[in-house]
Amino acid sequence: MPGAGGGSVRTQEINKRLAASGHSVTVLTTRYPGWSARTQDGVAYIPLGFGQGRTRLARLLGYCLRLPLEVWRRRKAADLVVEDFFAPFSSMAAPLWTGKPTIGVVQWLHAREKSREYKLPFHWIERAGVRQHHSLIAVSKGTGEQLQLMNPAVRVDVIGNGIDQRALKIPWQLGADILYIGRLEFAGKGIDLLLKAWAQASQKIAGNLLIAGAGPDEQEIRDAIVAANLSHRVYLLGWISGQEKLELLAAARIVVVPSRAETFGLVAVEALASGTPVIAFDIPCLREVVPPGCGWVVRPFDVAALAEEMSKRYEDRVELAETAAAGRKFAAGFSWDVLACRQLEAYSAVAAPVITAGRNV
Repeated sequence: MPGAGGGSVRTQEINKRLAASGHSVTVLTTRYPGWSARTQDGVAYIPLGFGQGRTRLARLLGYCLRLPLEVWRRRKAADLVVEDFFAPFSSMAAPLWTGKPTIGVVQWLHAREKSREYKLPFHWIERAGVRQHHSLIAVSKGTGEQLQLMNPAVRVDVIGNGIDQRALKIPWQLGADILYIGRLEFAGKGIDLLLKAWAQASQKIAGNLLIAGAGPDEQEIRDAIVAANLSHRVYLLGWISGQEKLELLAAARIVVVPSRAETFGLVAVEALASGTPVIAFDIPCLREVVPPGCGWVVRPFDVAALAEEMSKRYEDRVELAETAAAGRKFAAGFSWDVLACRQLEAYSAVAAPVITAGRNV
């Protein structure tokens, strides 16, 4: 789906490698404006729902209503079902209705935050769904720990995300701007906190704040920029991907990841691979991918601390260069090829021996 986040990137990168190694992979996903069933990189994508899926609610309801039936119809052709957790309640308790060996891939585990946002008990559904699984793949240690608190009996394999190796080859440069890349979710991704911090820090920083991405809250973000009188210092770039995204990351002086919650933090690792230090809130999962020496973490959701950190680090050119080199070395270890092999091993443990012979997922 255009504008999809790091979770969709991970699904695509892992699956295309499984397909290349001889496995048949079908992804049942949501509909969206302009959707079409297609085969891409050897993976079959089948959007489920009703109509064009023009709104988030329509996409969610259509997908949830159609998914169990569509999985059941395809069960004879599948050796393994993978439930990729999704917003707003993470899991539909897939092992109860797939009729096949099932494993969960947990790239999203923020139902409690959505419960507070919408005043609905999504976290109860999440907990109930997690407790139905016997095997899960978590993209970070922090996420794995949360899962085992909900279901102490579950087996959890921690398999992170990878990076586009082209990022490592872009020459290092000292950029001028502060950059955010990600879904345009005003509260969940912490863009509201970033704009407040930028209002304080921008007076001490020569560059501008660039916001790249797409998402449901774009107009709310534009309104907040105008309300804060920041239109001349904040620029929305729209959706950027591929080589253009890597070059944008490399051209920034600092990348800020202001999320209130993350399960991994792919943008942070991509930034480090591109030679750009990262500032993030000190929360589980993000502290795993922004280790000391590769960037800086600040008190969670502290606007003043974020503003101070941006101002302080912006001018220290020597430290920026040293941090960039350390970050790039750290990020070089995140290989999609290695991670795809590890994920296939986790799949095989659930569906052995048929999955190892090159069958269907």
